[in-house]
Amino acid sequence: MTNTHSNESPARRATIDDVAAGAGVSVATVSRALRNLPNVAESTRQRVADVAASLAYQPDPAAARLAAGRTGTVTVAVPSLNGWYFSTVVAGAETVCADAGLEFQVIGIATPQQRDRLLDELQRIERRTDGLILIDITVTDEQAASLQRRRVSLATVGSRTIGHPSVAIDDTHVGRVAADHLVGLGHRRIAVIGGVADGPMSFDAPIARRRGFESAIHAHGITLAEGSFMNGQFNVAGGYAAMTALIDSAERPTAVFAMSDEMAFGAIMALNEHGLVPGDDVSLIGVDDHEFAQVVRLTTIRQPVADHGSAAARLLIETMTARDRSDAGVHRIDAEVASLQPEVHLVERSTTGPPPRT
Repeated sequence: MTNTHSNESPARRATIDDVAAGAGVSVATVSRALRNLPNVAESTRQRVADVAASLAYQPDPAAARLAAGRTGTVTVAVPSLNGWYFSTVVAGAETVCADAGLEFQVIGIATPQQRDRLLDELQRIERRTDGLILIDITVTDEQAASLQRRRVSLATVGSRTIGHPSVAIDDTHVGRVAADHLVGLGHRRIAVIGGVADGPMSFDAPIARRRGFESAIHAHGITLAEGSFMNGQFNVAGGYAAMTALIDSAERPTAVFAMSDEMAFGAIMALNEHGLVPGDDVSLIGVDDHEFAQVVRLTTIRQPVADHGSAAARLLIETMTARDRSDAGVHRIDAEVASLQPEVHLVERSTTGPPPRT
């Protein structure tokens, strides 16, 4: 008697990443080539088609049906088109959308006025996109309700909007982890490089990270000196300037919490220029686990940045699919189900250690 059951696992479905790797192009190019869109060289289009055929690649059929008859476009809005964090989140979202056969566009929203103009009903955003992913951009309840009425699905990264999917770490916990690590090593003279307090957009992350850091520091019975908080603008240049000011201060800190790895990289540059060794003379901890963090041996609090974008895109597509299947034409995902909170982890490397002996 022939055994009709197999112990072998079903073959993994080829993804758009596999096709892109095989053809030596980006996922966006694969998406455009397979849909016969313009601005793709004919030789590239044929190469993509050959690789897709060899891998038996097929776009997600549910998402392909979703795109039919609508704009077939997902829009991602970011406060800055520069910066590692934003570009990494965007890349994660783009891969998922391209695999789903959806067009993808990125726009910069640097001020509340630009956000309000984008979401104004007179701008008719529903004519240009089916879904909107906001990265570190908050919206009012009224704006979210307006998008819903116009059948534009919404997902957020870094903040939460009731009734809509979101992906955000616990930034208060991040601040506590940083404080506990530095205090546990014996540091009492600690400074923070954060930001962007004077920026036009109100970011939740730096506020929450500072709140968590301060609460943990106070719980350890430590009072931070005046001038211990520096604005590093969440970039390398800002981190360099902030650390330079701290080094030149009357009482140099023995440890610094930088709220992003990019600011920490700038801080390391400043320490090196002054002949100071990170981890020996001044301890330094960052946030993110940027791909260069391991190169410079930076102690950091790891968050799965690329996964934030891909998870938000999947939740958005799920919302869009449910919306189109709804008889009422409007569908809201339960906020508790759709709000994801990825875990963070302390990664200890050589830039943190006990305070220097005096």
